[in-house]
Amino acid sequence: MSITHQARQPQILVVDDEASNLQLLRHILQDQYRLLFAKDGPRALELARSEAPQLILLDVMMPGMTGYETCKLLKADPATAAIPVIFVTALNDTADEVVGFDAGAVDYITKPVSPPTVRARVRTHLSLVGVDELKKTRLEIVQRLGLAAEYKDNETGLHVIRMSHYARILGLAIGMTEAEAEDLLHAAPMHDVGKIGIPDSILRKPAALDADEWKVMQSHAAIGGEIIGKHAGGMLAMAYDVAVSHHEKWDGSGYPNGLKGEDIPLVGRIVAIADVFDALTSARPYKEEWPVEKAVAHMEAQRDKHFEGRLVDIFFQQMPALLEIKQRWAER
Repeated sequence: MSITHQARQPQILVVDDEASNLQLLRHILQDQYRLLFAKDGPRALELARSEAPQLILLDVMMPGMTGYETCKLLKADPATAAIPVIFVTALNDTADEVVGFDAGAVDYITKPVSPPTVRARVRTHLSLVGVDELKKTRLEIVQRLGLAAEYKDNETGLHVIRMSHYARILGLAIGMTEAEAEDLLHAAPMHDVGKIGIPDSILRKPAALDADEWKVMQSHAAIGGEIIGKHAGGMLAMAYDVAVSHHEKWDGSGYPNGLKGEDIPLVGRIVAIADVFDALTSARPYKEEWPVEKAVAHMEAQRDKHFEGRLVDIFFQQMPALLEIKQRWAER
């Protein structure tokens, strides 16, 4: 086997005080995975911290520190808490399994082990790790794109943080699930990513834009959609809708497509409210910070014009939480 191929294999830490058990698991897994071995809890903790394996197979009944105790310490350490743990044990009572799951394990394999069972369980949990890592990487890329747009627009990162949290609060208040609201929190920073495609001469012009320049500026919504692309579902699909539709208006007078009412994606309607509220209540080079009361009055005046009235009502009902976000992420 080449070194390069071996380096790409997932790494598994196997922990058992019996050498014969370690040898058996080595025989079952060595062709597909890189293996680390420990004979006690303290050594397992040391290797988990230093080597960051993708999975741990952990015996329960070990002298000194038990597997349950080892697992609890792994889960208490931020450096190792995300590593899935499968108990491999002769204990097969339901009560023992409950103790193991309470300690933080994701699965149980009973001894004597069946090689096909071990391989199948390991493969399943490593695939879940791969999915989590892919989601994390995708989220980091999205966040980097949002950061690039902020640099281009000379906006503050705090604006993006505030408006994203405002959007999440409104999403939860109208009945989004926690997962949906979390996706919205991460999609909202992409709302102005299309400004990457707008010339600096227009984007940073200190004076008012003329008609031709304004037309170019408006194109950032469609450009944002092209950058993100269309997706079947999930956070990127939500980010696309946010980028393309957050400048649409409830009465149909917005851009880029002149959508009206519920034809505007819900996430676009939400981000429109969050974005405008933060823009009004924040200082900019061209304007003073508005008092919250003045911003509320302006948004009330735009009820059923710029904004959906129902969402405006729900948004203002969340004002204590909104002001807490505003204070926490205030410009310094």
